[in-house]
Amino acid sequence: MPKKSRSKNKSHSGVDKKGKILKTKRKTKDLDEIQKNMAAETARELLNQPVDYDVPGAAQHYCLYCARYFVDDHNLQHHFKSKTHKRRVKELKTEAYTVEEAERAAGKGQYRPPKPVNVPGDQKNLYQMETDVV
Repeated sequence: MPKKSRSKNKSHSGVDKKGKILKTKRKTKDLDEIQKNMAAETARELLNQPVDYDVPGAAQHYCLYCARYFVDDHNLQHHFKSKTHKRRVKELKTEAYTVEEAERAAGKGQYRPPKPVNVPGDQKNLYQMETDVV
C-alpha cells in the first residue's frame, strides 16, 4: 500500500507571492524613461507642475532623476545627498539599453559601446536653472 502524501502546510499559504507584490510595489521608472524626461521641454513641465493634492508635497518638490515626489524642500535637499540618488545619477550617465543594442549583441550588427550622457552633478543649480529658463 503506497504512503499517503503529506498535506501542504496551510500556515504558509501565499508566502511566495509576497516577494512579487513588494517588487511591483516599489517599481520605479526605468532609465530610458527618465532619460526621455530629461529633455528640456519635458523636464521643465515636470519641475513646474501645477498644484496637485493627490501627490506628496502637492507636486511641488520633484526629483527628476529618481522620479519621486517629496513632502517639502528640506526632504528633497536631503534626498540629493543620499546614496540612492547618487547611484541613480551614476546610472543615468551612460546611454540606456535599447532593443538595437540587444540585436547587435546577438550578432545582427557590430557592437557599439553605450555613449555617455551629460547629467549635471550639482542638483540645486540644475533645478534652479530649469525653473528660471522659460
